[in-house]
Amino acid sequence: MKLNIALLAGDGIGPEVIDQAVKVCNVIATKFNHEINWRPALTGAAAIDAVGDPYPDETHEICATSDAVLFGAIGHPKYDNDPSAKVRPEQGLLRMRQKLGLFANVRPTFTFPSLIDKSPLKRERIEGTDLVFLRELTGGIYFGKRGREDNGDTAFDTCTYTRKEVQRLAKKGFEMALKRSKRLCCVDKANVLETSRLWRETVQAMEKDYPDVEVSYEFVDAVAMRLVQWPSEYDVLITENLFGDILTDEASVISGSMGLMPSASIGESISLYEPIHGSYPQAAGKDIANPLATVLSAAMLFDGFELNDEAEAIREAVNKSLSEGIVTEDLAEGGKAYKTSEVGDWLASHI
Repeated sequence: MKLNIALLAGDGIGPEVIDQAVKVCNVIATKFNHEINWRPALTGAAAIDAVGDPYPDETHEICATSDAVLFGAIGHPKYDNDPSAKVRPEQGLLRMRQKLGLFANVRPTFTFPSLIDKSPLKRERIEGTDLVFLRELTGGIYFGKRGREDNGDTAFDTCTYTRKEVQRLAKKGFEMALKRSKRLCCVDKANVLETSRLWRETVQAMEKDYPDVEVSYEFVDAVAMRLVQWPSEYDVLITENLFGDILTDEASVISGSMGLMPSASIGESISLYEPIHGSYPQAAGKDIANPLATVLSAAMLFDGFELNDEAEAIREAVNKSLSEGIVTEDLAEGGKAYKTSEVGDWLASHI
C-alpha cells in the first residue's frame, strides 16, 4: 500500500517525538512492503512565527489531499502567557478540526502490566482497565457564539448541538461497542442542560438499531467520580466536546503517564493521529521527551487503514521497551533514562 501522510510536527517537543514515530513507521513500511510519502507542513506557533497563521492554507491543502495526518503538539508560553494575543496556536487546531471535519476524537485508556504500579491509583482499582472515549469534536461550547457585554464585565459562551451532530458521533460509538464488549455509556448532564437532553433522547432513539449493545446513561459528574473508583467498569463512552475534553484528561493519568496515551480524530474522509500530551516547551530540544504516545498514535494510524498486523507490531515493540526499561526519564525512576532518539532507535531496531 502507498500512503501519503501529512506530517505536522508542531511546537515544543512535537518535532522530537514525531521523528521517532517516523522512524518506526518507515521500518514498518519496509517490513510489510508499504510505501509512505511524508508531507511535512507547518502548524501552531511555528506557523505563526513563519507566516502569521497557525493553520495556513498551504497546510490545509496538504492535509486535505493526504490519506491521513500524523500530528505532534502545539503551544508556546509566549502565547499562553499573553491573554491579549489575537492569534494563538490553539486557534489553528480548532480550525483544522473544523475544516477537515474531524468530528470524533477517539481516546483509549489502558494499562501496561509493567507500569501498573506507577499509576496514582491502586492496582486493584485499575487492573483490567481498557476503555475508550469518543468525544464530539466540532460542536458544543468551543464552537458556539461567544463574546462580552456590559463594557467587558459580562462574558458568554454558548453551547449548541444539532441532532445530526449527536447521531454522527453516537453511530461511531455504537459501531465501536459492537466490536468490543457491546457496552456503551452516554455521558451527559441531562438533569440541567438542554443540549444534554437532546443528546440523551437522540441516543435513546438509536438503541433500537443496535439491539446487541447495552446502553447506559450517566451524568458527567458521576462518571468523573467513577473513573477514579472503578475505571474497569467502563468500555465505550460517548460525550460532547467540553465534557470529553475534561474526562479524557482525567482518564489519561490512569496508565501512569500522559506520555503513553495515543488518540485519533476521525473525519468523514480523513483522520488525524496525535499523542494526547501537549508541547511541553520546557523539554523542547533536550531529547528527553517520551515518544511512546506518538508512536502508539502511529499504530492507530495503521489500524485506521485496517493494517492490523502492522499496528500490532508497533504495540508489541512498545510493550517490550517498557518491560525491558528502554524508557525516557519520566518512567525511569532511578534506572537508566534513555534519550528520546534512543528509544526511537531501539523500537525501530526491535521491529
